Amino acid sequence: DAMLERFAREALPRALPDERRRFERLLDLPDPVLVDYLLGGETPSEPELRPLTGRIRALCRPGDGAGLS
Repeated sequence: DAMLERFAREALPRALPDERRRFERLLDLPDPVLVDYLLGGETPSEPELRPLTGRIRALCRPGDGAGLS
């Protein structure tokens, strides 16, 4: 939840409408699938979600000064 909240707070306000729709689709996925995509390194089966999950992981990556606090 913290990763998604951070993305929504920091990146979503500047996101294009298409990315906002992809984020909504991502939120509709079951929690175990989201965990695999965001924390487990799994690749989304839907190609249009792949860049978004990568952006969320990059925003919240620990050790780069932008990790979760």
